[in-house]
Amino acid sequence: MSAIFYHSTKQKLLAEQTRDEQQKNHVSPIVTKIVKAGTFYDAENYHQKYILRQHRDILDSLHLTDEELISSALACKLNGYLGGYGNFEDFLKDTEGMTLTKKQLNYVEQQLKKASEF
Repeated sequence: MSAIFYHSTKQKLLAEQTRDEQQKNHVSPIVTKIVKAGTFYDAENYHQKYILRQHRDILDSLHLTDEELISSALACKLNGYLGGYGNFEDFLKDTEGMTLTKKQLNYVEQQLKKASEF
């Protein structure tokens, strides 16, 4: 499930505004739920960074434990970009200062190119 959890009215309004603005760029309806935050439980490890986990070579090359994977900013960004969210130029800006090998960068670039072809 895709969801945005809010803690205040301001956050809820911002989430709704962002969703509505983004909807203009999509044919299919955005189905992300906007829900008041309640008690939150981490999903099982195999659900964490699910898209990144489908790209075993790059995941393994990061050498992160399951606990590190949950909190890693790099893993979070890779998960999104490998899911087709964003472009390579944005990816480079987002990961500036993070240690990525040439092989890892090339892999992400190829995946983003594939995603943009659809």
